[in-house]
Amino acid sequence: MPNITPCGTAYDLEGPVDAPVVTLIHGLGMHRETWNDYRPALSKRYRVLSYDLGGHGQSEIPDETPSLTSIAQQLVRLLDHLKIEKTAIIGFSIGGMINRRFAMDFPQRTHSLVILNSPHERTPEGQKLVEERASDTGAGGPGANLDVTLARWFTPEFRHSNPQYIEQITQWVMANDPDNYTNFRKVLANGVIELIRPEPPIAIPSLVITCENDSGSTPAMSEAIASEIDGAQVLIIPALQHMGLVEKPELFLEPIESFLASTIDQAGAAT
Repeated sequence: MPNITPCGTAYDLEGPVDAPVVTLIHGLGMHRETWNDYRPALSKRYRVLSYDLGGHGQSEIPDETPSLTSIAQQLVRLLDHLKIEKTAIIGFSIGGMINRRFAMDFPQRTHSLVILNSPHERTPEGQKLVEERASDTGAGGPGANLDVTLARWFTPEFRHSNPQYIEQITQWVMANDPDNYTNFRKVLANGVIELIRPEPPIAIPSLVITCENDSGSTPAMSEAIASEIDGAQVLIIPALQHMGLVEKPELFLEPIESFLASTIDQAGAAT
C-alpha cells in the first residue's frame, strides 16, 4: 500500500532519516515512478521524497481547479505532514515550474533548485501552439495527439529500441482523468507567464538543465531561466529530447549529485 496523506497525496520517502531532504517532482501525465532510475542513487546520501501530483498516479484529484500556486501548495502540505522544514527540489517539466513557484512563495523552505527540461517565456507563436495543444486535450482527452507528443519526448532510436517503455508511458498518460489532465496542461501552457522575471527574483542556488533537441523546453529557455536567478548554473545535454532524463539518466545524475553536494551538503542542511 502506498503512503497517502490525509489530503490524498501519495508519496515515497527513503534514505537516511537524518540526511538533508531532496524532493522529486514529475512531469505532466506521469507519476513518481518517473524517478525510478534516480531514487536509489540519491537515497544513498539524502532523504528522498517523491510524490504524485494531484490526480496523477495514486494521488487524489484536487477539489479546486489547479493553478501553479495551488499545485505548489500541495508540496507545502506534504512537507508539513512529514514535518520537513526545508528541502532541495528537483522538478521536471511542469515540475520545474512548480519548484520555481515554490521557491518564490516559500524561499525559507527551499535549499536549492534543479530545474529540468522546463519551459519559460515563449514566442507569441509558441505560446499560441501550447494553448492550442491544451485545447486539443480538452476536446480529445489524454490521448489527443499522443503519437506526436511521444515523438517530441523521445528520440527515434529510443522509441524503436524500447517499445515496452513507450507502451508503459502511453498507459500512464491514458490513465489520467481527462478533466484533471486538461487542467494541468493549461497550467503548463499558461503558468510560465507568472514565472518570467519574478519580482523579487529567486535567490536560491539553482541548476538548470535541458536537452539540445527539446523543442518545448529549449536551451534558450533554460538560459533565460538561469539569467533570472543569481548565480544559476546551466547545462545543455547534447542530442536528446524532452524525456532525456529517462533515455540517459547517467547524464543527469552526475551533475545533479555534484550540484547537491556543493549546495545543501556544504550548507549543513537538516530537515
